[in-house]
Parts: sequence; structure tokens; C-alpha cells
Amino acid sequence: MRGDVAEIFSAFLKLGLTSFGGPVAHLGYFRLEFVERRKWLSEASYADLVALCQFLPGPASSQVGIAIGLLRGGYAGALAAWTAFTLPSAIALVLFAYGVAALDSSLDGGWLHGLKVAAVAVVALAILGMARTLTPDRIRASLAVAAMAVALVLPSAWGQIAGILLGGIVGWFCIKGTPAVDQSVLPLPVNRATGVTMLFIFAALLIGLPLAVAMTGNAALGLFDTFYRVGSLVFGGGHVVLPLLKAEVVPSLVNGDAFLAGYGAAQAVPGPLFTFAAYLGAVIGGWTVAAMCLVAIFLPSFLLVSGVLPFWDALRRTPMAQAMLSGVNAAVVGLLLAAFYDPVWTAGITNGYDYALALGAFVLLFVGKLPPWLVVVLCAIVGQFVLP
Repeated sequence: MRGDVAEIFSAFLKLGLTSFGGPVAHLGYFRLEFVERRKWLSEASYADLVALCQFLPGPASSQVGIAIGLLRGGYAGALAAWTAFTLPSAIALVLFAYGVAALDSSLDGGWLHGLKVAAVAVVALAILGMARTLTPDRIRASLAVAAMAVALVLPSAWGQIAGILLGGIVGWFCIKGTPAVDQSVLPLPVNRATGVTMLFIFAALLIGLPLAVAMTGNAALGLFDTFYRVGSLVFGGGHVVLPLLKAEVVPSLVNGDAFLAGYGAAQAVPGPLFTFAAYLGAVIGGWTVAAMCLVAIFLPSFLLVSGVLPFWDALRRTPMAQAMLSGVNAAVVGLLLAAFYDPVWTAGITNGYDYALALGAFVLLFVGKLPPWLVVVLCAIVGQFVLP
């Protein structure tokens, strides 16, 4: 059943304004809204959408939203769903970027350090949850450690790419795939010819943008290429964007303190964590650069969702594909561990007081189940008024 674009936009705008808690929580909100309340999808179709978007690189919750919009209203519906879900947090983070300098000059900067300490607790919780799910045996745990070592030895985008490739190769040869056995079929309006075209555009941009930058030396094109490449290579979504973006923009475009402050602020707003790209763009060059970075990091998601949907039913039943995905997901845990050490821990924990605050924040998140945005706000307050 199709709906108009305004209906899709309003449904996703409500979620964009209220969906705190990160990607897993977003998927729960989507299920309540679109399966139970609005009945736009069956339970089986929604589960298949989630499986597809977890298979692809990029932000899984945003990709599920794009796919739901595509099902409901075609490509205009997909664009409306993404815009409405993304815009509230993007605007909030751009405003935060503009306000950082003013706030830092009017206060003593303690709140900024509190945000960096909050990032320690949030990333630690993300690693714990991902490790439980994605590294359940010795092979995958060892793979995570190996990927972490690669990322620490090669502290650049190439180290991140090498870790992902290592995960896929080891998964192919050493992990047993478990293909889906259910017979549900996604009722999505994308034919195979369109899918091939979208995948071709995705690959052409991934390969062609760096070549165009090398030939022209255009700074704006180089920035677009950076964020497009990150959006194309982030497996696991959410917090995993941290190491890739850090490798690309710190310290050449953004200093480490501003980077971590923005990442902490991203935990306090609803919507997808990938809107962190808008914050970085605003720090680099204002709101126009923020808009460009935001489009660049999400563009691969549009192309991949539209490109893979026609082939997903066959692909998900392939043991080799599932095995490679298991290996890549395990490597992602290692990449996040490397980022947790540098820059999250090294910048956030400078003394015993910081360690105590980070530990308290972790307990509030893990044991107390407080929402991340509230813990971030509390850390900023403690950093400003309590920490020496």
C-alpha cells in the first residue's frame, strides 16, 4: 500500500525528533511505528529489511528508514524518510558547532572535557554490546584483536580498510556461514536493471572521486570524497564511524578536542549518529560544508539499498556471503577498540577524576539504563562545575 510523501515525511519527522538511544533503539522505534501502529510492513518483511541493512556498510537504522520510505512512496518517499529522520539532529549539531567557540570563551571549557569523558563511557558500552554479539567464539575474538592491531599500527584510513578486508578474508575461509532459511520475499519496487545501475554509480563514485581529486586538487571535491568513502566502508554503523572519520579529519581538518566534543554532543541528540558528519562540516567550513558532508556520508546508503534490494533474496541464502559478513563484523569490533584507545581514552582520561567520572557514567548507562543523552548532559555539568 502506497502513501503520499507528506505522510511519510511527518511519520519520520516525529521519529527524528524523539528517537534517542542509538541504532538499536531506532530499529525498535521503527518496528513499533511501522509494523505495529501504522501496519505499513509485515513482521517478516521488517525483519528482512533489518537483515539487509545490517549486511550492508553504512548506518543500519537510517538505511531501514530509507527502505521503508522507498516501499511506501518510491524514491521520493525514500528521500522524504531520510530527510525527516536526519534533519533534526543535523541542525542541532550544526548549531552546536557554531556555539562551541562562544561557549568555550564564556566558560572555562570544563564542560567540553566532560563531553570527552562521556564519549569514553558511551563507546565502552557500544564495544561491550557489539563484542557479545559479533565475537562469540575464539576465531572472531582473535580476529577482532588482529584488526585492532592493524588499525593501531596503521593509524590512517588505510588501516581501517585493511582491517575490514582482513575480516572478510578470514570470515570466508574460517567461519561457517548460516544462511537464512525462511521464504519471505521483500515487496520492494526496485527491478534488477535499476539495482545494477545504482551499484554501478556507487562503485564509480568510490573509485572515480579519488582520481578526480588527484587530477584537479579541488578541496571541496576532496572533502566530498572523504565523507563518501567513510559512508561506503563503515560496517556496523553508529559508533563505528568514529575511527574512520578520526583517521580522515584529525588533525588535518579538525583538532582532536573539537572532534571528541562533537562526538559527545552527538550522543545527546535524537536521530542517527552519522549526522556527526554535519558537525564536522560546520567546524571545517560552516553550514554549506556541513550540508555537503551530510549528503556525502549518506549517499552510499541510498545507492546500496536501492542496488542490493533486487538481489537480496538470493544473496542472503549464500553461506559464503554470511561467513564474510561475520568476519567483517568481528573486525569492526577491533576497529572500535583501536578508536577507544586513541583518541577516545587518551583525550578523555587524563587523571583519576576523569576515570572516576567515566566509570560512573558507564555504570549509569550499563546498570542504570539511563538514556545516553542524559548521561552526556550530566558529564558536561560535572566537567564544568565539579572536576578540578
